[in-house]
Amino acid sequence: MTKTVEYFMTPVSPFTYLGHARLREICAKHQAGIQLRVMDLGKVFPVSGGLPLKDRPAQRRAYRMMELKRWRDFLGIPLTLEPKFFPVSAEPAATLILAVLERHGVSTAMDIAGDCGRAVWVNDQNISDPEVLAGIVTARQLDAGELLEHARSAEAAARYVQHSQEAIARNVFGAPTYIYQDELFWGQDRLDFLDRALARS
Repeated sequence: MTKTVEYFMTPVSPFTYLGHARLREICAKHQAGIQLRVMDLGKVFPVSGGLPLKDRPAQRRAYRMMELKRWRDFLGIPLTLEPKFFPVSAEPAATLILAVLERHGVSTAMDIAGDCGRAVWVNDQNISDPEVLAGIVTARQLDAGELLEHARSAEAAARYVQHSQEAIARNVFGAPTYIYQDELFWGQDRLDFLDRALARS
C-alpha cells in the first residue's frame, strides 16, 4: 500500500519551520509520499475560530513564546524568537512554493518551503521581498525570473485558494497539520504520533 501524508502548511509559521525537516525524515523512513498543501491561514482562521497572533490574548501569546523556546532548545534547531520581519505576508512565498511545486515537483518545493521558513526564523529576512525570494531559489540553482513570474500568475493564486479551501474542507484549523488516512495531526509536536501511525500501516 502506498503511504501518503497530506501536509498543510504556511511558510511563515515557526511551528511549521520546526517540524519541516523532521516530517521529511519520518516520511522517508516509512517510504511515504508527501502531498504539499500551501494554505492561507487568513482564510482558514475565520472559519475555524483561530486568531492572528496580534489578536490573541496576552496569556496565549506568552505561552506561544515559551513553547518556541522549549522546542528550539529540545530540538537543537536555531530559531529567532522575535524575527525582524514577522508578521509578514505569506502570499509571495506561498505562491512561489506553489510555482516550484508545479514546475519542479514535491521534493524541490519542500526544499524551497524549508528555505523560506529558515529565512524568516533564522536569517531575519523578509520573504515578502521579491529579491529575497529570488536569492532563495537561485541558491537552489533554479530560474528565479521564471519562477517568480509564475508565482505572480492567476494560476498560482488559484492554487493557493484551492489549497486553502481544501484545508477548510478537511477540518484543518492551524499550521502545520498533517493528515494520514483521514486522521489529523495538528502541530509539529504531534509528529511522533504520525510516525507511529505510519509504522502501524
